[in-house]
Amino acid sequence: MTGRDPAVEIGRQHVDDDHDVVRVLGPAGYRRTPCPGCPWRVDNTGSFPAGAFAASAHTAADMSSHTFGCHESGTERPMTCAGFLLRGAEHNMAARLRFSRGEIDAGSLGTNGHALHGDYVAMAVANGMDPDDPALAQCRRGSYATHPDTTDPDTDPEGES
Repeated sequence: MTGRDPAVEIGRQHVDDDHDVVRVLGPAGYRRTPCPGCPWRVDNTGSFPAGAFAASAHTAADMSSHTFGCHESGTERPMTCAGFLLRGAEHNMAARLRFSRGEIDAGSLGTNGHALHGDYVAMAVANGMDPDDPALAQCRRGSYATHPDTTDPDTDPEGES
């Protein structure tokens, strides 16, 4: 991260023995396609506990200033999750600002052929959250037709910026 301040961990919520939800402040690139373990991928349903989705639900709240990070990129080199950008960022203020400033190119995003959950609530419920959980009440449901799958996987096989 030459020329930029490093990312700093600003919070950690313990979910279970194998999972924490970490909040990071600092520069973040973005994934172009969902990573192999992405929770937005339908084929990964059940890989994360419901508590992880409850802890991150605020990222799908109307006008949220927090984005959903790629769990595989880690805290040293944080990346915004491609699944989130494709299906969960429509009402997220931080993501919308990054799109409008040209920091994220919507045309560079794609599913790489993987089915994704339709929005945050659908993903959370599929992973065991009660649809009436108060954490999901703040989440906006999305239309997500605005981010077509136009990624050429050969141009960025890592899905990183």
